[in-house]
Amino acid sequence: MSKSKKRRRRGRRLSLIVTAAVLALALLGLGLWIALDRAPGAVMRTYPMEYESLIRIYSEIYGIPPAYTAAVILAESAYDPEAVSSANAQGLMQLLPPTAEWIAERLGDVYREGSLFDPETNIHYGCWYLGFLMKRYNGDMRCASSAYHAGQGTVDKWLSDPQYSPDGATLAVIPSNTTDTYVQRVLKYYEKYAEKYAAAEPAVMSHTGAVL
Repeated sequence: MSKSKKRRRRGRRLSLIVTAAVLALALLGLGLWIALDRAPGAVMRTYPMEYESLIRIYSEIYGIPPAYTAAVILAESAYDPEAVSSANAQGLMQLLPPTAEWIAERLGDVYREGSLFDPETNIHYGCWYLGFLMKRYNGDMRCASSAYHAGQGTVDKWLSDPQYSPDGATLAVIPSNTTDTYVQRVLKYYEKYAEKYAAAEPAVMSHTGAVL
């Protein structure tokens, strides 16, 4: 066999070895990712717990689970207080300025331009709105989340259509793929955050200050 043929054969063999090694590393990485994702501690590492005290305070005031607020923030802005959407939704919970003005009026507050970039203001208004939607849709998180994303008028139309809502109160089908994907994400995040917020539940204090 000529030297040139030997070199070509060695080159092909080396190429196959490198390709196999790359595939093996990719599979190992995928397996490790899956294992970590399913591990008990993975939830604690994956889902941010920023603004926890504000989320707990305003969620309690407006009667919604803090895990729900946390899930909406993750789905809306990934915890970026400076986030701005193409529609000009702003801040952690991606509220539109006109919606914020409407909320501020009901709170007896004065909306100021740029205030939605303040985390406390944004979470306060967002929790009020989530609480309002949960009451409006009888505690149905699927409907409330759909309305948060697509608007109350849109959800009301869906509820009035038997092909989407057989009972007129719950959504068996969300006809918008974008809204359906959003709601699925929120509900998934809610399950994860329910675990995190339960694990991080602050100690209950008696009136004497003793931990119960």
